[in-house]
Amino acid sequence: MDMISTLLIAFGLSMDAFAVSVTGGATLTGRRLKSALMAAFFFGGFQALMPVIGWLGGLEFSDFVTGFDHWIAFILLVLIGGKMIFESMKDGPSDRATANLLDLRLLTLLAIATSIDALAVGVTFAFLDVSIVVPVAFIGSVTFALSFIGVFIGSRFIGLFENRIEIVGGLILIGIGLKILLEALFF
Repeated sequence: MDMISTLLIAFGLSMDAFAVSVTGGATLTGRRLKSALMAAFFFGGFQALMPVIGWLGGLEFSDFVTGFDHWIAFILLVLIGGKMIFESMKDGPSDRATANLLDLRLLTLLAIATSIDALAVGVTFAFLDVSIVVPVAFIGSVTFALSFIGVFIGSRFIGLFENRIEIVGGLILIGIGLKILLEALFF
């Protein structure tokens, strides 16, 4: 596989993580650098790990995952997005923690949900007999960089949306989940 194709795959896989990072950044009230590093580490790490798992699983694993990977991503993103919307309806400033990029449980769920498609790409690499080292380095690095930048981009929008950015973030997550599902079912 040539470098341009590998880079395009890396950018394509990182777009969901970038969108979630922008959303998370928009909900920040402080600690932007730490949040950006956490998001970048989790999203970049999971985006790099999942293709390796898919690649190692190879042919046997592909039938198992590709049949419902889109459903896993859809359900996780809808649940997380719905929770963000629900929590935004409550009164009080403490409810903003639902989109906290320093919440390890939430960050792990988001990282898994946005990297499920990378698992299937790893299986594809096994089918194509592609060495996994270079693609994983590209995918992890691009996702790390875009997630880091995304938090800072999102943090610039906090004043525009005041206390209801969680609704926008929840809708974005639900939209990403729906996009993943529709692409898998109809395209």
